[in-house]
Amino acid sequence: MSKQTPQWHLISMLPTIATHIDGMLKAAQEQYQSLLLVKAKPHVLDDYTVNRVKKFFTTQLNDLWLFKEQLARWKSGSLTGEQQTEVERLQGQMKKLQEQIIGILDLTDELGKGTIENVMVKSDGELGLESLLNQLKDNHS
Repeated sequence: MSKQTPQWHLISMLPTIATHIDGMLKAAQEQYQSLLLVKAKPHVLDDYTVNRVKKFFTTQLNDLWLFKEQLARWKSGSLTGEQQTEVERLQGQMKKLQEQIIGILDLTDELGKGTIENVMVKSDGELGLESLLNQLKDNHS
């Protein structure tokens, strides 16, 4: 399967691209916060959900280069001061977005080890030992 050549946009698309990048960052931040809420009890998640989140954000991470390249192309062109400022802001947003997605993928890797399917295959002894070790770890933190 070959990659298609991207369609690069004129600077008139800057507001649209800005809305898209800002929206992706906001959604990624919200997803990360949602995942953090279940970090202490990953067994409420199933493998399907964790894998779906991983797949979505892996795809998004792999597609970030398109936005970065579009911004770089605009930046190397002739821009007004306002456009230059916005392109630079968006480049900063892209860095934050990439970091946030990597954080999501790291967290889903961690959560994936404790999904309900993984808990169900463990013996009572293994579960008890893990529970005690977690209590000890929490008491020493």
